[in-house]
Amino acid sequence: MNTHRKESPLPEDLRVFLTVIRKCSFVAASEELGQSPAYVSKRIRMLEQALGTRLMHRSTRAITLTDAGERAHRWAVRILDEVDDFVAEMGSVRHEPRGLLHICSTFGFGRNHVAPAVASLSSKFAGLEVRLDVFDRVVDIIAEGFDLEIRIGDDLPPQHLARKLIDNHRVLCATPDYLARRGIPQTLKDLAEHDCLVLKERNNPFGVWHLQGDGREESVRVNGPLSSNNGEIVLQWALGGRGILLRSYWDVKPLLQAGKLVRVLHDYRQPANIWAVYPTRLADSAKLRVCVEFLHAHFQALG
Repeated sequence: MNTHRKESPLPEDLRVFLTVIRKCSFVAASEELGQSPAYVSKRIRMLEQALGTRLMHRSTRAITLTDAGERAHRWAVRILDEVDDFVAEMGSVRHEPRGLLHICSTFGFGRNHVAPAVASLSSKFAGLEVRLDVFDRVVDIIAEGFDLEIRIGDDLPPQHLARKLIDNHRVLCATPDYLARRGIPQTLKDLAEHDCLVLKERNNPFGVWHLQGDGREESVRVNGPLSSNNGEIVLQWALGGRGILLRSYWDVKPLLQAGKLVRVLHDYRQPANIWAVYPTRLADSAKLRVCVEFLHAHFQALG
């Protein structure tokens, strides 16, 4: 008796599927894979047949995922990561990272924390060349040719992959002399009576601080005579006693310990975890995988 059984998706089909999503184009995906557009279309069609559902809508301008496609995307990443972990564990040799690794980060965190980390990375792997660029703006890592972005905050681009390097948050603080002059705020509403040092960073709303406290999120509009798009400048103003600052704990921890800054409104904080964001899967690049693993271990050790 003949029975018809639907075949399971092949790993190759899943890899093609993820490449199409990342490149947002069948043609661009075929170029990266070294195959023809017809081959890519065939693999996607076979994947859809195997799963019994449509995964994406194609138009002349864009490719969009269906609801099933969104679920398939999450599963494909998970499945292929497990396959690659299996191969790496069973294999006897891990590829030595070589070549140029182009990394970007924000000015303050990049200079103070990422730069020392990548210097240690470079000294450990002689075949690796690292270029670090720093910005205080939104970066399109694919369009601008970056392999990796180290960013603070949980507003991650959905089209990229990411790994949390370490937990982090922003805190409110000021110098002791400023608080002696102006008083210590007891509630979020009290911030309206203070000079707040406003930072316009990336795509965060200007003059609005979103904070978590007492199990809920609250927003407070703040203002003051000084504002900037550069976090280092705002930190300098805070240290000069010019107002209250909302700053990453990683940056102000030594200043708090030294007594140069004092935390206020301890019950409130702003989540600002530290992430590695990258456009390709770690298993596809030895240099990227080794770098992310190294940075994760580095920041975990410091934390």
